[in-house]
Amino acid sequence: MRHLIKITIIALVTISFTSCNKSSRPNYQYMPNMYEPVGYEAYQESSAFANGVEAQLPVDGTIPRGYTPFEYTNDIAGYDLAKAELQSPLDSMQFDAPRAKELYTIYCGICHGNKGNGKGNLVTRNKILGVPSYDDAGRAINSGSIYHVMYYGKNSMGSYANFLSEEERWQVVAHVMTLKADLEK
Repeated sequence: MRHLIKITIIALVTISFTSCNKSSRPNYQYMPNMYEPVGYEAYQESSAFANGVEAQLPVDGTIPRGYTPFEYTNDIAGYDLAKAELQSPLDSMQFDAPRAKELYTIYCGICHGNKGNGKGNLVTRNKILGVPSYDDAGRAINSGSIYHVMYYGKNSMGSYANFLSEEERWQVVAHVMTLKADLEK
């Protein structure tokens, strides 16, 4: 008799749960704040600031945390100055060859080729033209000139300052120098 009562209770509970489920209406939400986000107005007017808007421009002369200013200008004189005096801050222990190769493949190899010979995928498909090899005699590139071009861009090559951090740019520069040395052998 006890087993019959237990089976009856389990059957009633099961039937009550399944009968409340209707596929034509949504189920209950037990914590609706997790499912339905509340929109906040980030730039609302406020009396706490002088012009009433919370988003403010940084103070003149300040430098954001983690940012290092680049002292060379975006012109021929700045390029020549960077080529003459800019040196890599990385030493041989800080150079991470696998990571540098990966960054180079992602950002540079599509045009310059994975060997630095100017035969990247876009060049072989005639999408862009005029990408020289790193060992061209007329180029005479060094780490300062490579970094300057990566920072500002040159000709049809755009700047990579927004895509790569300063340390990552120096890693790529070191990899380009190894590719140049391999091509000159």
